[in-house]
Amino acid sequence: MARIPKELVDHIIQTADIVEVVGDFVQLKRKGQNLWAPCPFHNEKSPSFSVNPAKSLYKCFGCGKAGGVVQFVMDVEGTSYVEALKYLAKKYAIEVEEEEKTPQQQLEQNERDSQFIVSDFAKNHYHRLLLNSEEGMSIGYGYLKERGLNLSTIQTFELGYSLDSWDDLMKAAEKAGYDKKYLEKSGLIVTKTDDQGHDTGRRYDRFRGRVMFPIHNISGRVVGFGARTLKRDDKMAKYLNSPESDIYHKSDVLYGLFQARQAIRTEEVCYLVEGYLDVLSLHQGGIKNVVASSGTSLTEGQIRLIKRYSDNVTVLYDGDAAGIKASLRGTDLLLEGGLNVRVVLFPDGDDPDSYIRKVGDQRFADYIEKSSQDFITFKTTLVAREASNDPVKKAEAIRDVLHSIAKVPDAIKRQVFLQQTSATFGIDEQVLITEYNKLVKAPAAKPSGSYGSGNAGNYGNGAGSANTGYPPSSSSGQPRPAPAARPMSDEEEAEMLMYGGHEASVEVLGAGATFQPAKAAEQDEDLPDMLKVCEREVLRLLVLYAGREVEEEISVAAYLLGQLGETPLTHPLFAEMWEMCRQELLANRFPDARLLAQNERADIRHLITDLATERYEISPNWRTKEIYVFNEVDMPKLACDNAVLRLNKVHVQRELDICLDRLRHPLEDAEMFEILGDIKRLKELDNELGALLGTVVARGA
Repeated sequence: MARIPKELVDHIIQTADIVEVVGDFVQLKRKGQNLWAPCPFHNEKSPSFSVNPAKSLYKCFGCGKAGGVVQFVMDVEGTSYVEALKYLAKKYAIEVEEEEKTPQQQLEQNERDSQFIVSDFAKNHYHRLLLNSEEGMSIGYGYLKERGLNLSTIQTFELGYSLDSWDDLMKAAEKAGYDKKYLEKSGLIVTKTDDQGHDTGRRYDRFRGRVMFPIHNISGRVVGFGARTLKRDDKMAKYLNSPESDIYHKSDVLYGLFQARQAIRTEEVCYLVEGYLDVLSLHQGGIKNVVASSGTSLTEGQIRLIKRYSDNVTVLYDGDAAGIKASLRGTDLLLEGGLNVRVVLFPDGDDPDSYIRKVGDQRFADYIEKSSQDFITFKTTLVAREASNDPVKKAEAIRDVLHSIAKVPDAIKRQVFLQQTSATFGIDEQVLITEYNKLVKAPAAKPSGSYGSGNAGNYGNGAGSANTGYPPSSSSGQPRPAPAARPMSDEEEAEMLMYGGHEASVEVLGAGATFQPAKAAEQDEDLPDMLKVCEREVLRLLVLYAGREVEEEISVAAYLLGQLGETPLTHPLFAEMWEMCRQELLANRFPDARLLAQNERADIRHLITDLATERYEISPNWRTKEIYVFNEVDMPKLACDNAVLRLNKVHVQRELDICLDRLRHPLEDAEMFEILGDIKRLKELDNELGALLGTVVARGA
């Protein structure tokens, strides 16, 4: 698998100006040393989104989004790490020469690129026919206009029309110099076979006399098409979609996501509908955060796509009882994927497209807001109503609801849903709890290909009776083990290889170090606040001022490492960062916050950004009034001494507390005198450190 060389990655990151890059998306205004704007990732009136040009970092103090220039492109465009690097390289005219590919890899890349190219040609051809040909205008455009779509919506989604001809696209593509084999591989033309399945040599267009809906991937490239016939022919499928190809995997695509991704982030919710016209009508009506599963059953790939942009999804159900029941299983997958799921049900006979055209944009928006309810409540009410007079059906309905509750990762939410279910069905809550525990204890009977693995109630760290506050789900009384991690998709694995990952460790691009993924169990949540504050301060100075000299030819990094040694920090993430910085220094490099902030791990990115950004700045009026303010940039040795002394003082005070606690227990005389001696020594040391701190100007004191 080809990779972008590390030296080129570093060059791209160092060249990219974060102010210019962020300025392409929001209007920044300078305030002090930083620039500020309303956050592009959530709604807000007062700007809390800050960009630090000196450190090439951004942070929103509202929603918490943070990182460097590459992460910003990933967040705002929804792209991968490699795609973000290529975006920046293109912006700054940096030629990206990936490391040499094998002949087979180059062939596969050429095949994919060729399919992208012919798909783009077909999209432009169909769009041109819709707006410029007599047949396209009278039939295709006339249909779209009848459905209430305006020219702006048609152009935004690049809708088109295919002539009612056997070979119109094929002839146009050949005339433009495209090879028919790529038209065939991308599903645009079809090979005719005889009764024995042999190739007859005849080729013809797959789409004929249909309105064309181009399907874009998250980067905006056309990967396939949906096509609606306008003929009244019962034998002809109303909708025809592109077949699977090297570039189109329908389980990993959501119609309209390319156009909706920014609105989903801003509104912090994704509306999920079924059809192309639902998306188009809602988008035109001002609801731009809407996508469609295009009539396919919801897949884990599509759920991961939604989760990249928001944890909240609202499913808009057609007012059709059979359709609702068919969709319930897919909605369970959304719960299992860790999303917060709400539901809106339209009146019988209506779908989102027909309803918004019937009542208008504002009344439609009001209806969604008023009618939205959480999925478990919706499902409980629905199945309870259907089974109200039949005890057997009622028992089945309760188990069905419990299956859905078991897929909710959040333990508190599960408990609330169980209470609601108890009230709705009029059944004792303890009976439900008992049945719930039986459910999560039983081996899962999940169909292959469903989201996640393991027991129904044991998704990630959330589900399972052991985490609900109810009795443990295993006979031994121990919590059930977490399910095995899901295998990476081909795309994720390729992406990881692209920037140097492997099973045991992942390369930190730009840092030149490797690390093991942090385990949640290792995160020390009980670390005393003062110790954590002091450790954070030492790490902050190391990361931000590593190369600055405290004395002639002695850097901050060398000074701190010399003062504190190899592993002075107890907080797991701090200790990991300290070791990464130490390895950089051993390799004759200074840790660089700009490069460290591009790390693929969110906890490291957020830590670096948090260390490098301050929400408040000192007013220039202080200098005008000649009020002295300690400046650590100009006095790094004082800052380092202050941080080290404070950290040592906290450690001494912790040892002192331990000794005092030991005195509260019965002791032999010898042991008691030994402890008293330790206490005296520690108090003297504590006083010495306090005296030294009194002679040092403390940051923030």
